[in-house]
Amino acid sequence: MNQEYLKKYARLLVVSGLNVQNNQIVVIKSPLEGSGLVHHIVDECYKAHAKDVIVKYQDEIIAHKRYLYSDPEIFKDVPDYDAEFYNQTSKEKACYLTLVGDDPDLMKDVDPSRMMDYQKAFRAKTKPYRNRLDYMECQWCIGAVPSLNWAKKIYPDLDDEVAIEKLWDAIFKVCRIDEKDPVENWNRHRASFEKNVRILNEMDIDHFVYTNLLGTNLKVGMPEDYIFCGGGSYLNDGTYYFPNIPTEEVFSMPHRLQVNGRLVASMPLVYNGNRIEDFWFEFKDGKVIDFDAKMGKDVLENLLNADEGARYLGEIALVPYSSPIKSLDTLFYETLIDENASCHFALGQSYPECIKEGLNQTDEELKEKGANQSLIHVDFMVGTKDLQIKAITRNNQEIDVFTQGNFSLEFD
Repeated sequence: MNQEYLKKYARLLVVSGLNVQNNQIVVIKSPLEGSGLVHHIVDECYKAHAKDVIVKYQDEIIAHKRYLYSDPEIFKDVPDYDAEFYNQTSKEKACYLTLVGDDPDLMKDVDPSRMMDYQKAFRAKTKPYRNRLDYMECQWCIGAVPSLNWAKKIYPDLDDEVAIEKLWDAIFKVCRIDEKDPVENWNRHRASFEKNVRILNEMDIDHFVYTNLLGTNLKVGMPEDYIFCGGGSYLNDGTYYFPNIPTEEVFSMPHRLQVNGRLVASMPLVYNGNRIEDFWFEFKDGKVIDFDAKMGKDVLENLLNADEGARYLGEIALVPYSSPIKSLDTLFYETLIDENASCHFALGQSYPECIKEGLNQTDEELKEKGANQSLIHVDFMVGTKDLQIKAITRNNQEIDVFTQGNFSLEFD
């Protein structure tokens, strides 16, 4: 791989992704195969005057064996010592970097209910940590690092070394790592979101209507005080950071009770190591009342049954079909990248930053305004080349937001 680009990528994740502050604790989660990148990231954290850097390596082979062979009851609870690490470090205003790169097929023989039970238990036991992230007290960022099995899934006909190299090249490309300073590249990228966000927030949208030839025909109501965001986010203290690298989306929250019609996924979803393909949802008054999938229906059913909020939408995200990631014409089998090649929604938790004064409101107040609450937040892609999105404003003006899969001329 290009070692110069690798160092630039590490700097980007620390400076722009996390925006590590003086005397701040940094927590890094990474696959074992990410150790080379992690070493550079740790260097950059200390250059940014981090107080401490804690690295937690994840061995997916061991995780797979545990899910296969352990007593299923152990996944219904999380030990206090595991949960307390995140609750305590977030109380100390740590920031969190997660590197993804697991084998997309590794968990296909695991009972999906085991993984769902663990995810629910972990999120419930670490609610203080989750709240500090959702309510903008701690930075977090998700990046990608290649593993051999992931690379071979994307490029099955290439030799191992060539597949890894090609995946590194793709990650560098979508993360805007080139001969220039990537941090400056991302400052310019940040500015590119501002116009679209401003237009959407000034429209006073009552609802969107989505249609395409896949069969999507969906009406998506918006809360009265919705806010579209895009690019990065601000902590309560004004610190600006990018939660996802890469990112190409502007996003908000739909009203949890005002979604009606059919929504058809345009790309496969890999969830907890299980693949879901050719799936759709039917919504009535915000709730999924029917669904199907040609592959992974049992996984999808487990997801929808995670809790009451799992059958409602928590995020609406707009990504043009002309996205640089889409131009690679590659299915990455990783939501972090694939979601930035396509318009998408998320089942589950809403982000409080997506509603006016949301960061200062209780869960009950947010729910009253239309926000969804859940232990899950799962993105799935719906964008297509022919996707049409119309916005109907509260004064009954009809505006084309997307035509033929991209932002309309008003936005461009």
